[in-house]
Amino acid sequence: MAPVLHILNGPNLNRLGVREPSIYGMATLADIEAMLRDRLQERGYDLIFRQTNHEGELVEFVHAADGANGVVLNAGAYTHTSVALADAVRSIAAPVIEVHLSNVFAREAFRHHSYIAPVAQGVVCGFGAQSYWLAAEALIEMNEAGRLET
Repeated sequence: MAPVLHILNGPNLNRLGVREPSIYGMATLADIEAMLRDRLQERGYDLIFRQTNHEGELVEFVHAADGANGVVLNAGAYTHTSVALADAVRSIAAPVIEVHLSNVFAREAFRHHSYIAPVAQGVVCGFGAQSYWLAAEALIEMNEAGRLET
């Protein structure tokens, strides 16, 4: 059975390519999924890719990723507001890397706080669509080096 990475996306990420392209770029979420699917397949990984605008559903997606080889989580605005999502991340065995397309630390002050970061393996932000691949690659390398227990 191939190892599995979950890529989980929160609110408004379905609007990529349309919503504030000067901040988030022109790539759509479908573009990001296709890029990741191709690259992960080359590395022998399966991909589960999901997006929701609803906090409770995103919590359920995190729960469903328990036991996976890793999770890349772009919780969008829920990063800065959701204790429930942080608790969900804390509750699973799979390692989680928080991801953002923009450099949240160069933006509004409220974006500088993350409820996810303290319970995540790491954070990647500011590299546009490439942020997803950098996080996925980090999880793959940690898995291959045996540094992650799943």
